[in-house]
Amino acid sequence: MMFPKNFYWGGATAANQCEGAWNVNGKGMTDSDITTAGSFDTLRAKTYQLENGDVIEVPMFQSKPENAKGYVKSDRYYPSHNAVDFYNRYKEDIALFAEMGFTMYRMSIAWSRIFPKGIEEEPNKEGLEFYRNVFLELKKYNIEPLVTLWHFDTPIYLEEELGGWSNREVIKHFDRYAKTVFEEYKGLVKYWLTFNEINNQLMFVEFAKDMPKEIISKRFQELHNQFVASSHAVKLAHEISEDYKVGCMINGITPYPLTPNPDDVLAAQKSFQRNIYYCGDVQVRGHYPAFAQRLWDQFGVELDFTEQDTIDLKEGTVEYFSFSYYMTMCVTAKEDVEKASGNFSFGAVNPHLEYSEWGWAIDPTGLRYFLNEVYGRYEVPLMVVENGLGQDDVLEEDGSVHDEYRIDYFREHIKAMDEAIQDGVDLIAYTSWGCIDIISAGTGEMKKRYGFIYVDLDNEGNGTMDRYRKDSFYWYKKVIESNGQDLDSL
Repeated sequence: MMFPKNFYWGGATAANQCEGAWNVNGKGMTDSDITTAGSFDTLRAKTYQLENGDVIEVPMFQSKPENAKGYVKSDRYYPSHNAVDFYNRYKEDIALFAEMGFTMYRMSIAWSRIFPKGIEEEPNKEGLEFYRNVFLELKKYNIEPLVTLWHFDTPIYLEEELGGWSNREVIKHFDRYAKTVFEEYKGLVKYWLTFNEINNQLMFVEFAKDMPKEIISKRFQELHNQFVASSHAVKLAHEISEDYKVGCMINGITPYPLTPNPDDVLAAQKSFQRNIYYCGDVQVRGHYPAFAQRLWDQFGVELDFTEQDTIDLKEGTVEYFSFSYYMTMCVTAKEDVEKASGNFSFGAVNPHLEYSEWGWAIDPTGLRYFLNEVYGRYEVPLMVVENGLGQDDVLEEDGSVHDEYRIDYFREHIKAMDEAIQDGVDLIAYTSWGCIDIISAGTGEMKKRYGFIYVDLDNEGNGTMDRYRKDSFYWYKKVIESNGQDLDSL
């Protein structure tokens, strides 16, 4: 095994899936706070109040009615409200991370905890103090924080009153937020990510085949505005501290051609370009790729794109490329094929792979493939900042959780990373997703568990929230101690 001596090992979470404390100490609302629980078969919904006072529920990925406002119903369960209570239990959880030997912990800052509406001139001091305490606790154990500025949690006020990221005015509010946290946590944080899975905007276009062109055009504009905001953040970070390192974060679903048919091969290439390189090129290279114009023509997109944007994108390129990796998909030009269902997948089922209980393809080789492809294009350091297996674990009477299936999953993916490093890829970090069980973003479930640490909580929010070490906890501890050398089962 060839992991470098300074390789970062750890885990990852997101504020809206772990913190809870949704309305305390000045925090403002986000979409997560009006999003109900769901399941593999049932989409999560968002609750709104109409102008006439009626309260309605709108399934995820559908547009909300005009002038509707986010609304919390007293008789509905909203998983993010309490989540797994990291807000109050962060010291306990970080101590468990330290026990495993984490050298990096990826987390996000909730924008609305710092600026409740997003428009305030002065930040919420209680929000700033919370994250300062978290960073100090991590520092106590020599755990390097990797901090995401935006993880799907724009303050709901900006969404409802300004139209969200389709409005360029939101960029200046994000600038203020980024500048505030960069200044506040100088000396406590070194590594930053701007936007989580920024390419999801385009992936959802492919997922929702019947999306109207005007909505697609709006998606492209929202994405452009996020690119500009990201570039501003990179420049601000370097102005504030020469120690800051800022990266992008991409949803890394690898597309394969379903067959050797040239049409399938071309479709897979186009998928990689649209879903990965479109965003990667802008954030790493500082300009849109050559194929962007054809995409814009295809969907009738006319971007609000200024000369200053061109300058900002060029000057605000990231220093490393981070990504999530859970699965691959098969792309085909044919329509009459069996479709995969996991992770909002829009590809065909791969007959050579096994699938998880939630329909996600398990493919360690795809991780090696993705690492080689992306490094070959950009030649900047890479980080795998999300990876893991969601399963319905069983807590035994003695407090143990036997999750050999998770150990097997991680073992093979770590081997794939090692192979990529031997291929010449500059991989510098690995943070598994949901290192402690958290609320599922896609389904809102609790039983879809990823963690090395079991949290006693069910899908309806019942439980003690006590923490228990799974078998994978002790296995990952050995992996980190050996810098990836010891992958044997317990």
